[in-house]
Amino acid sequence: LRDRILVLKEKIDDVQKQRDLHRRGRKKGGLPVLALVGYTNAGKSTLLNCLTKAGILAENILFATLDPTTRRVKLPGYKTHPEVLLTDTVGFIQKLPTQLVAAFRATLEEVREADVLVHVLDVSNPTWKKQEVSVTKVLEDIGAGDKPIVRVFNKLDLLDEEDAEMLKYEAVCSDDYSVGISSFTGAGLSDFVAVVEDALSGLLVPVELELPYSCGQEVNLIHEVGSIEIIDYREKGTYVMGRVPRSLAMKLDKYSVAQRDGLVDDESDEDELDWAALGKGRHEKKIV
Repeated sequence: LRDRILVLKEKIDDVQKQRDLHRRGRKKGGLPVLALVGYTNAGKSTLLNCLTKAGILAENILFATLDPTTRRVKLPGYKTHPEVLLTDTVGFIQKLPTQLVAAFRATLEEVREADVLVHVLDVSNPTWKKQEVSVTKVLEDIGAGDKPIVRVFNKLDLLDEEDAEMLKYEAVCSDDYSVGISSFTGAGLSDFVAVVEDALSGLLVPVELELPYSCGQEVNLIHEVGSIEIIDYREKGTYVMGRVPRSLAMKLDKYSVAQRDGLVDDESDEDELDWAALGKGRHEKKIV
């Protein structure tokens, strides 16, 4: 038995190393990561299937999803991020036994590394509010309690019409990111996409860039992971105004229009002053 435990621990460590490599690759790609979380049987895998047609196991059994599954998806109607990475995780339960913590380590790591958590709630279950509290506590325990959370009131199709409408109204009026859907019928998914977009919009920062035409790969990356408001092909390069993830903005900072103009101004103070304008009192340093 002791030997089997050692073998299992080695396998878990190997899985963790592989997931670390995959996670670094996803970060390098710059796409935002959404992690589906929730009490077991809340409908996370069904929602993933509905959005991506991934065919992930979706059954009404405890821990049907032990291995976190990530899919690159283009959500319909999405504007802020054309594409996102969507990860399904293990269903949570109350007072998770300590013996199972190691087995769930991979899926819990995916939750910690996600940009936004999608908390799927089975509102057809009479105890769904207690389940929500349990999941929230686990998220806090693993250090993910401060992440943006989209609350998804799932399985509205199993409620009577009046109760379903009340939950939809509660979601619309809430101060947080909440939405009512049925992952089984697909009802409310357009609203879900809009709410996710709102949650992700806070991850983007504004940029104004002029990239050399040799930087075509960088322009394509902005299209993939950001939102372009203005693009113009100028003499010296491609002008882009939009919003991108902060990490990408830092990488592209050397192409920033503000920084470029600041450098030009510094040089112009000594070498390129407009003496005629200065004599007439009209030469002022440009404010960026």
